[in-house]
Amino acid sequence: MAIEHIVVVGAGQMGAGIAQVALAAGLRVTLADVAREALDRGAERIRGGLAKLVEKGKLEDARRKAALESLRTTSSIAEVKDADFGVEAVTENEELKKRLFRELDQVVKPGGVLATNTSSIPITRVAAVTRRPEAVIGMHFMNPVPVMQLVEIIRGAATSDETYQATRALAERMGKTTVVSKDYPGFIVNRILIPMLNEACFALMEGLASAEDIDTAMKLGTNQPMGPLQLADFIGLDTCLSIAEVLHRGLGDDKYRPCPLLRQHVEAGWLGKKSGRGFYRY
Repeated sequence: MAIEHIVVVGAGQMGAGIAQVALAAGLRVTLADVAREALDRGAERIRGGLAKLVEKGKLEDARRKAALESLRTTSSIAEVKDADFGVEAVTENEELKKRLFRELDQVVKPGGVLATNTSSIPITRVAAVTRRPEAVIGMHFMNPVPVMQLVEIIRGAATSDETYQATRALAERMGKTTVVSKDYPGFIVNRILIPMLNEACFALMEGLASAEDIDTAMKLGTNQPMGPLQLADFIGLDTCLSIAEVLHRGLGDDKYRPCPLLRQHVEAGWLGKKSGRGFYRY
């Protein structure tokens, strides 16, 4: 099936970013979110992102105008018509994702693909609530989507070769480089990244060094663009904790145990950059 129309569920930073790269690639996009304010913010983020591409000479203005004409928004997935591909990009809550996949199952065309942007939740469990588990796949974009090159593709137990090939082709059409992961907790990136961020939290909690010195040491000592504590703030400490808990439960090894300091920050509402305070103040 030729993919020309995709529905993106979730109009937050990730969903709006996915919609933007899809529009820039010439696709028609319906952006869905139950909150009208979120839809408005998402559409504004998309307009701003496309305008920046024009300013940088990476997109012709005619393409920008055509992209915006190809964007639709809705507060009800049930209103979506003729979608070839669905991408879910809501918060890391398994029950919410399962509910949305039941809804996507009703609106994406037969032969279409149901993809989740989850960073850690098992694809196989999400697929099991649909009538077509062979069409369900993980399509994990990195944040910020318009900037980051990578897309992790995760095959569930039932994912068909056709679903994989269609997803890979779509990612490449969006200008992304893909890697393939088996459906194990954390997949590739977060299986390696989150334990590093969690260990930085332990180092801070144990008084090994200040947050600034931990981040400076890792930036200059390992040539990372951002230190682990600052990166955790940018990801969102609640998201980091959620993924750490998935790793701990799914792999059953105490080396993945979330740091108590990370949990305490989340309980205090110090979620990082998005809340104005995490390991740093913003």
